[in-house]
Amino acid sequence: MRCAYFDAGVCRSCTWMGRPHGEQVADKERHCADLLGERADLRWLPPVTGRESRYRNKAKMVVGGSAEHPRLGILDAGGRGIDLQGCGLYPGTLAASFPLLAAFVTRANLTPYDVPTRTGELKNLLVTQSPDGELMVRFVLRSQEPVARIRKHLPWLLDAVPQLRVVSVNLLPDHRAVLEGDREIPLTETQMLRMRVNGIDLHLRPQSFFQTNTEVAAALYRHATSWVEELAPASVWDLYCGVGGFALHVAAPGREVVGIETSVEAIASATQSASARGLSGVRFAAGDATQFALAAESAPELVIVNPPRRGIGDELSRWLEDSDVRHVVYSSCNAASLARDLAMMPSLRPRRAQVLDMFPQTPHYEVLTLLERV
Repeated sequence: MRCAYFDAGVCRSCTWMGRPHGEQVADKERHCADLLGERADLRWLPPVTGRESRYRNKAKMVVGGSAEHPRLGILDAGGRGIDLQGCGLYPGTLAASFPLLAAFVTRANLTPYDVPTRTGELKNLLVTQSPDGELMVRFVLRSQEPVARIRKHLPWLLDAVPQLRVVSVNLLPDHRAVLEGDREIPLTETQMLRMRVNGIDLHLRPQSFFQTNTEVAAALYRHATSWVEELAPASVWDLYCGVGGFALHVAAPGREVVGIETSVEAIASATQSASARGLSGVRFAAGDATQFALAAESAPELVIVNPPRRGIGDELSRWLEDSDVRHVVYSSCNAASLARDLAMMPSLRPRRAQVLDMFPQTPHYEVLTLLERV
């Protein structure tokens, strides 16, 4: 993949841009194998790859420039906006929405937030595309001052972007280097974007997490499900479950599945998905994964963990090590924290591992590992 922005030096976010895709994947495999170390009983499965461009289902666009001439993209070293509407990482429907969203910024007179002077209102535009091509748009604002104008002109935007289903405002009053704040204001009656993955409808609310690469995420769920089906556990926990991707995939008659996630929004989405599928043996609850495990009266036969980059940490690792859990399916976006967690669980040995190229053009990847108690 070639990128004019990268070649011109205006954006270097994709640090591996220009490298052959096969070489990128091979380096990720080597990196992961080096971190996990030599293990005679660990079988490496072939890596999972997808498209190297147009793969991102979510755009996190910083808004710079002016209301008359907005720039959607990133900030330069001086805190000024660089327009990246032509970025090759976004699929067609998502990319086609950018100029219309820029036009809406002008129409609604949304002044971009200026980082150096700390003035203005519109900080970020967060746009998500479902596998069916439907869109969710979130306006991240400093205050509620522009909300009335957004509401006034929203019919124009809904008409201009017919794939648009969910629109909301997120409030981020603080001057912080984060994408969004805690408060969400819905602007459309529909507040969940349907993400159809492997024939299963997941429901994504504005503040819920979903994997960036839908194609590779679908493969991740399929492969994890095949491992679980092979082991046929009667009870499963899905910790850090998000909108319930793993839990909903591994649900089966006679199997008890529990999903735990800190995000109340994500749990509401997961619960709706389970209800829509009539899954009586699946339940979800909002809470901390570690505290849930420590307070449980008994352990399941199999645990799935899909933690953030920091990993599951010492406390949950020690609980798993001392528990009766027979198998763990560990999905990690950071092999370094995975290696640290594995060192805390010597009784749970890695038997299979597979690198999934979730983030082409970057050194990042997902690795799926099956652990078995010895």
